[in-house]
Amino acid sequence: MAVHSLGRGVGRLLGSLRGRLGQPVPPPCGVSAPRRAASGPQGSAPAAAAAAQPGSYQALSVLAAQEPAAFWGPLARDTLVWDTPYHTVWDCDFSSGKIGWFLGGQLNVSVNCLDQHVQKSPESVALIWERDEPGTEVRITYRELLETTCRLANTLKRYGVHRGDRVAIYMPVSPLAVAAMLACARIGAVHTVVFAGFSAESLAGRINDAKCKVVITFNQGLRGGRVVELKKIVDQAVKHCPTVQHVLVAHRTDSKVHMGDLDVPLEQEMAKEDPVCAPESMGSEDMLFMLYTSGSTGMPKGVVHTQAGYLLYAALTHKFVFDHQPGDIFGCVADIGWITGHSYVVYGPLCNGATSVLFESTPVYPNAGRYWETVERLKINQFYGAPTAIRLLLKYGDGWVKKYDRSSLRTLGSVGEPINYEAWEWLHRVVGDSRCTLVDTWWQTETGGICIAPRPSEEGAEILPGMAMRPFFGIVPVLMDEKGSAIEGGSVSGALCISQAWPGMARTIYGDHQRFVDAYFKAYPGYYFTGDGAYRTESGYYQITGRMDDVINISGHRLGTAEIEDAMADHPVVPESAVIGYPHDIKGEAAFAFIVLKDSAGDADMVVQEIKSMVATKIAKYAVPDEILVVRRLPKTRSGKVMRRLLRKIITGEVHDLGDTSTLEDPSVIMEILHAYQKYKDKQAAAK
Repeated sequence: MAVHSLGRGVGRLLGSLRGRLGQPVPPPCGVSAPRRAASGPQGSAPAAAAAAQPGSYQALSVLAAQEPAAFWGPLARDTLVWDTPYHTVWDCDFSSGKIGWFLGGQLNVSVNCLDQHVQKSPESVALIWERDEPGTEVRITYRELLETTCRLANTLKRYGVHRGDRVAIYMPVSPLAVAAMLACARIGAVHTVVFAGFSAESLAGRINDAKCKVVITFNQGLRGGRVVELKKIVDQAVKHCPTVQHVLVAHRTDSKVHMGDLDVPLEQEMAKEDPVCAPESMGSEDMLFMLYTSGSTGMPKGVVHTQAGYLLYAALTHKFVFDHQPGDIFGCVADIGWITGHSYVVYGPLCNGATSVLFESTPVYPNAGRYWETVERLKINQFYGAPTAIRLLLKYGDGWVKKYDRSSLRTLGSVGEPINYEAWEWLHRVVGDSRCTLVDTWWQTETGGICIAPRPSEEGAEILPGMAMRPFFGIVPVLMDEKGSAIEGGSVSGALCISQAWPGMARTIYGDHQRFVDAYFKAYPGYYFTGDGAYRTESGYYQITGRMDDVINISGHRLGTAEIEDAMADHPVVPESAVIGYPHDIKGEAAFAFIVLKDSAGDADMVVQEIKSMVATKIAKYAVPDEILVVRRLPKTRSGKVMRRLLRKIITGEVHDLGDTSTLEDPSVIMEILHAYQKYKDKQAAAK
């Protein structure tokens, strides 16, 4: 089934580019000509440029791929508010991991997100805080957010925070957390937001790696009706953080907490400050923030994003992928502790002058209708969430969705992992009433913003279920084979690389540039390696098949675990599954599947047999998992990603060395699965 809807965003983008198409601009002095996209479906198909109508999506894609300076230069000039114009659009070299955009330019991100809108429309609503307590939303205007940001910025300065200093933000989704991010940006400090659910040990590790001078937190947090003792966690963490000079403590609840020598009552201090703070003029490539993402081994890595390029890319992808129109209510339900929250709750929407929803609660509090009741009450136009939440809600049935009016919705989006067909279909048919555009977006912490999504596109272009499909402007995907050669044509799979720099991409790993080069540019020299595998259709569309370390080679057949999971997810009582590869004496590798069953599943053994039959029918007999284990739940990070490497270690008996588990939502799930696996093995042994 294909879904058709208008790609109106392209028309608006054309407004600033029309007239420049077909007028190549040479690269800036000192910058080598960019790698051209390959012919055919591989990249943006310059071979088709001659056939592309001037001003079309295809022509824009070709321009962005072939002449980045001509494409991004005018957009940056017209979209952002500059103190000093840039002199060089881009200067990038993947071999050394050097990435620079809009060099020589100076600006302030908070001015772009706040001041410019306050000048035009001060009482426009910037944020709608959907608090944990149902039905208690709070609206914050751009004027109010600017004043709060300035007071907080002045407080930071009074407590010794200077340009370039690092500040840790350990706060749940709230207007004050957003103001904290923007206050750092205003004075040129670097923020690192740590998800307000990480342990004290994880928080301390990130504070120490970043050498943070100040921590900003709340006395407590509220999530799903539960109280989270944030201040107590910070107290434990900072005992091991010698660089921390002050802890600024705001109040989410009325509960009193212990205030020690480092602690400062934030609201009291902010009340003493002026609601005006002169913005620091920052270079385009100065650090804006760092965000920690788990490596497969060792310490989490602090991914660094800079000022102008990141902001431009977040703003443009927000506008064009979601078809955001002036006056829309944009509802991204991600936490600000993740890159999705940075780009599509804070920076992208606010740069565009949008009204952004801050969702503090959970999808099932007080019941499974929470998202949809919020959509009805706030009249949300774009809803952006994670497949893991959609699969969870799917288990509760259609009734909770249909109870509420969702007629305000125009665009639905999924983020964080490939969305399986059943979840896509349910989101489109039930939540969107088969009328909303559904964008399955692919991107990463390291990419800064959406890289592949069904929109923008030509007017009325098809959308295929469960597929990210089209590269955003300036993203030139290439599929690579095991020998490091580019794979041509369609109906092919390979390692997903990107052949050309884009403004939103990460610049380095904090304090370890060599790790940055090794992680992203070493495997395929001259390319950014995403770590993901992808399939390219005959039409040139891209489907993400999963992490490359989640690709199994069964008897010489390469198979993405996501393909097997997708096949199993079509079973009506299997809402979630995870497949991993493990060593096999004859096949080399075999598939081991972990499945979660709905309460109504009935005979589990019968379900397992049905699943095996489905996989054999949908893919091939060789794809059928050798082992299928029923578990109550899967080990997930707090952002909802399944930690498959932990499952692999359980199966291969490496439980003594689980590596970094700091991002696990609930560590007790490990013992739970270990017990289930032992019981499974005992049952097998008894059967023999």
